[in-house]
Amino acid sequence: MRRPNLDEDVQPVSEFRANAAKFVQRVRETRRPLVLTQHGKSAAVLMDVGEYEKMLDTIELLRAVHEGERQIEAGQVVDHDEAMTRLLEKYKGR
Repeated sequence: MRRPNLDEDVQPVSEFRANAAKFVQRVRETRRPLVLTQHGKSAAVLMDVGEYEKMLDTIELLRAVHEGERQIEAGQVVDHDEAMTRLLEKYKGR
């Protein structure tokens, strides 16, 4: 995901309400998120759907890596040959 340009990509909610279509189009074109503020503080982020999906994929991958590391540390591992034997047994005859 591209990082927001802090000079352009931080807008008050009132400005977003008045020009929503323009801001949505800009987010789609630049692929940079738009940070919306309310009472001078960050309140929400508008981002391109494709960029959001990529972010979710990245988070899912990082969680899987973290879980794998946790399993290794806990000794919950098998070597390659054992894994292959288990898989072949499980899927034999399907």
